[in-house]
Amino acid sequence: MQHHIIAIALLALSLVGCSDSTEKSVVGQPVENSLPKTPRNIIFMVGDGMGLTQITAGMYSNGNQLFLEKMKHIGFIKTHSGDNLITDSAAGATAFSCGVKSYNKAIGVDMDTLPVETILETVKKKGMRTGLVATATITHATPACFYAHQPSRYMHHEIALDMLTGDVDWFVGGGKSFFENRADGRNLSDELRSMGYTIGYTLDDLKADMDKVGILAADTELTTISGGRGNFLIKSTELAMEGLNKGNQGFFLMVEGSQIDWGGHANDSQYIIDEMIDFDKTIGKVLEFAQKDSNTLVVITADHETGGYAINGGNLQDKTINGAFTTGHHTGTMVPVFAYGPGAEAFMGIYENTAIYDKMMALLGLK
Repeated sequence: MQHHIIAIALLALSLVGCSDSTEKSVVGQPVENSLPKTPRNIIFMVGDGMGLTQITAGMYSNGNQLFLEKMKHIGFIKTHSGDNLITDSAAGATAFSCGVKSYNKAIGVDMDTLPVETILETVKKKGMRTGLVATATITHATPACFYAHQPSRYMHHEIALDMLTGDVDWFVGGGKSFFENRADGRNLSDELRSMGYTIGYTLDDLKADMDKVGILAADTELTTISGGRGNFLIKSTELAMEGLNKGNQGFFLMVEGSQIDWGGHANDSQYIIDEMIDFDKTIGKVLEFAQKDSNTLVVITADHETGGYAINGGNLQDKTINGAFTTGHHTGTMVPVFAYGPGAEAFMGIYENTAIYDKMMALLGLK
C-alpha cells in the first residue's frame, strides 16, 4: 500500500511539472512556445499614470484578478525626462515614440525642439498600417507624440494640424473643437475627408472595413467611466485591431487608458479603480486578438505614476480599497512593463523608457 501511495504522489508531481511547463493563455490554449521570433504587428498600450498601486487597486477591486496577470514577461522602466526627475506625459510619450529623452511638454521633438521621426511615421514608410486610440483628446500629450511635432503639449490646434501629415490610418478619441470651428477658419475634418478619411463622431460611425478613419467623439475630453463613457475604449480598440489587420503588411496601434492619470491628479481612488479596470478589460481583448493572430507583440506600460498612490487598508472580500496619496502630481517611481507575443522576452529587466522604442524598432527590423 505504501508503495502505491508513493507512486501516486510521484505521478501527481510529474503532472504538475508538465502543467507548469506549458504556459496557458487567456482562453486556455498553449501560447508563445511556438510563436515566431519577430512580430508582424505591435500593439503598444499606455495606462497613463499607472503605477504598481493603480494596478493592485484595480486587481483587488476586481475580485483579485486582472488580465495583466496573464503576461509573464515583465520589466521596469525609469521614467525621468530630459530636464526633470519627474516626467510629464509629453516627455514620457516622446521617449516611447521617438526614443529620445526630451523636456517636459515636448511633443515629438528633442531637447532643442527639433522634430524627431516617430515609430509610427517610420513603420508607415515600411508599408504598415497605423492607429491611435485614446480616452482623451486625440491631441492630448500621449497620442500626439506619435504623429505630431510641436514645442508644447498645450498647442492643441497646431497638433491637430499635424494630423494632416501624420500618417495615421485610424484615430479615435476626443478633440473635435481643435479640428473644427477653429480661429483660423479651417475645418480639418473636411480636409481629412478630402484626403480619403471617413470622419465621424460616434463609434456607430466606425466600421472595421474602413480604410482611413477618424472618430472625434467629444468636443474636448471624453467623459469618465462613471460619467457614462461605457465600453468606448474596449469597442474602439477591437474595431481598430480588426480594421488595421487587413492584408499582410502589419500594423502599429497605440492604445491609451488616459484617465487613470486623471484619477491620480484628483486623488480619487475610485476614479483610478474604475479606469484601471476598464483599461484591463481592453487588455483582455487585445490579448485574445494577439493569441489568435500569433504574429502580434503586445507591450503595456505607463508613462509615469500619478498621485503617489498607496493602499492603506481595505477588504478583499468586499472588494474595497482604502487609498491614500502623497501628491496631486506625478512621481518619479519606476513603472512596470508587460509584454506578450513574439519578442516579449526583450522587455524583461530594468531600463530607460527610451529603450521601449529601441526594442520595438529592433524587433521590426528597423534599427
